[in-house]
Amino acid sequence: MRLGNVRKRWVCSAILAVSIVLAILIPIPPIVIDFLIIFNLAFSILILMLTVLIPKPTDFYIFPPLLLLTTIYRLSLNITSTRLIPLNASRPLGAGLVILTFGTLVTSQNLVIGFILFVILLTIQHVVVTSGAERIAEVRARFALDTIPSRQLSIDADLSAGFITKNEACAKHRATAIEQEFYGTMDGATKFIRGDATVAIVSVIVNGLVGLIIGIGQNGLSIAKRYKLTRF
Repeated sequence: MRLGNVRKRWVCSAILAVSIVLAILIPIPPIVIDFLIIFNLAFSILILMLTVLIPKPTDFYIFPPLLLLTTIYRLSLNITSTRLIPLNASRPLGAGLVILTFGTLVTSQNLVIGFILFVILLTIQHVVVTSGAERIAEVRARFALDTIPSRQLSIDADLSAGFITKNEACAKHRATAIEQEFYGTMDGATKFIRGDATVAIVSVIVNGLVGLIIGIGQNGLSIAKRYKLTRF
């Protein structure tokens, strides 16, 4: 029964991964992009609430692979939106209502303010949050993995001395193995997120530059006209 559940879980993960890759290759309508972005925001808030409310990190042991899948999902959204924004920038809803609303809200329809906020958010995300999370996960994984052999020996010693039963020893060994796998995969997941932050920065720069090139070179717009279009 357990083997069947594992196979179902792997099949669902494989289908999800293939769907994400197809979303990168196949053009997606703006209305679908809106739904996918809203789903991403809602699911991210749900994961954040779960990580805050659980008593122990290992109770949410699927968090590292879930983090990897959501990161790949977010990367596919970045690539898909990067395709839509330059191609359909001359239309108000060419890239979707969510992107239009968020861009208008954050930049206050001012390119200079948008650039300043972009630099600030870039510094916070890439230098503070991502680097800090990567360092914390690396140190926590190192300390957790270094103490696991001594903990396993302590469990065996307690079992030999009769302080715990065989079932209790098996449960503690299982918990130790889960903790080892959790912190090891968490260390790798944070390094993957650092790459995601870099891709997000590149996509924003590409959207701006390619949008200007297409607007000026292909559509024959002046820089002032192109700037006016970006202000909706």
